[in-house]
Amino acid sequence: MKRLVGTFVFIAASAHAQTFTGFVDAAYLWNDNRPANHQNFVPGTGTSGRQANELTLNLAQLQWTRATSATEPIGFTLALVAGEGTDVVHAGEPRGADAYRYLYQASLAYRLRNGVVLEAGVYPSHIGFEGFYSKDNWNYTRSWLGEFSPYYQAGVKASYSFNSNWSGQLHLLNGWQLINDNNDSKAIGTQLAYVKGPISASLNTFVGREPDHTRTFGDLVVLYRVTPKLQLGASVDAGASDAKWDGVAAYARWSIDDRHAVAVRAEEFRDPHNGISGTPQKLREATLTYEARPRANLILKLETRCDRSTADVFGTKDARRNRQLLAIAGAVVTF
Repeated sequence: MKRLVGTFVFIAASAHAQTFTGFVDAAYLWNDNRPANHQNFVPGTGTSGRQANELTLNLAQLQWTRATSATEPIGFTLALVAGEGTDVVHAGEPRGADAYRYLYQASLAYRLRNGVVLEAGVYPSHIGFEGFYSKDNWNYTRSWLGEFSPYYQAGVKASYSFNSNWSGQLHLLNGWQLINDNNDSKAIGTQLAYVKGPISASLNTFVGREPDHTRTFGDLVVLYRVTPKLQLGASVDAGASDAKWDGVAAYARWSIDDRHAVAVRAEEFRDPHNGISGTPQKLREATLTYEARPRANLILKLETRCDRSTADVFGTKDARRNRQLLAIAGAVVTF
């Protein structure tokens, strides 16, 4: 870690157009099940709102960035994090969550003269409709599709814009949301993206050995801006390892004005043979979120969420049941 930070300091010595940003994300979550262990979600998930019936620091972040450009080909991003969310997102690391508890992104970028941008290090995943930072998502909590796909990855990627509509990415990765590899194999990721007018779409893939079976995964994301105030989104996932899983989610966001918005999400995630979720099950979820921005640097979200499973996977005081109801109040301060 010290060597990595030293490399960034050396590269930044002559840097221009650097930015320093950050945020603090805190929330209170009420769970009608009142789980004894205070865990809202199944193990390995809950990157926002993991703790039930308590005030929690979901995530705090500091980011140092220098973007690439035609005149400045070298760039970097260093994002340091703390909170409940980072403990969850790093839980699958072979060396344990503590090894990279405070790191979300540490990458170097170089823009070639032909327009290809190379990036190496640890950086956000190319997969999914939702990202790791709740402030950037329509809802406060994340979908099951998001929780059962990577939020970050480690490796090298090449990005290229073919024209104003089409772009692509190619990734050589250590694995599925891994900084340290868990075997001697490498994974391949791809993205083909299209943007025209109100429509944005991307097809994302992953193929790699994780660790004893070859994991293949495909993700289709579509966003349609119906009007300046109304946006609709959809995501479809399908994966296979020693068993298959799939899911579909629909999203909608209505901007009441510049400071207020309402978002809804509904999804179904099917894992009949325990390919990834921890037990054979079908998960269904519906979420309603109200967002207010009383100040430019303050985001408030009030949310209610209902989850149901075909298995008893949600904790209670003394047992487990197949459903839960959550009420969430989240606040993010940016700077």
